[in-house]
Amino acid sequence: MELIVAVYDDWGIGKDGTQPIALSADRKFFRETTKGSMVIVGRKTLADFPGGRPLPNRVNVVMTRQDIEIPDVVICHSPEEALALVKTSERAMVIGGGSIYKQMLPYCDTAYITKVHTTPESDTYFTNLDADPQWNLAEVLQSGEENGICYEMCLYKKAN
Repeated sequence: MELIVAVYDDWGIGKDGTQPIALSADRKFFRETTKGSMVIVGRKTLADFPGGRPLPNRVNVVMTRQDIEIPDVVICHSPEEALALVKTSERAMVIGGGSIYKQMLPYCDTAYITKVHTTPESDTYFTNLDADPQWNLAEVLQSGEENGICYEMCLYKKAN
């Protein structure tokens, strides 16, 4: 399983349920990378999507403790349920938020990390893969600058 996330220099990923700074280049990279995949997302992160609707051209799996129904979404209540669903898909990607990343990171072997080189205030953080001996930076896929902010799209692989 794979994951995709944008992190700031302190590995912050969000504040008050949203990204403090979002780059259009990262949004495009996210769309292209996740298109056609099963995406695993938390209920609160889904609510932050445009219109609070599932992402098009993907199988949207919402992991939540709540007993709810959401149109055009598959609901699951645990990492184990999500992993069972993943087996039905060619490609599955964890797309957030913070608690979903924490629960699903142990099951991932590939991580697409956009490093946004700034440090806005965050209240939610992603595991620093540069400091985690289980993970290695495999490749910098793309880099650039947008609105005066430098960024890199990085591919990390879990060590065997």
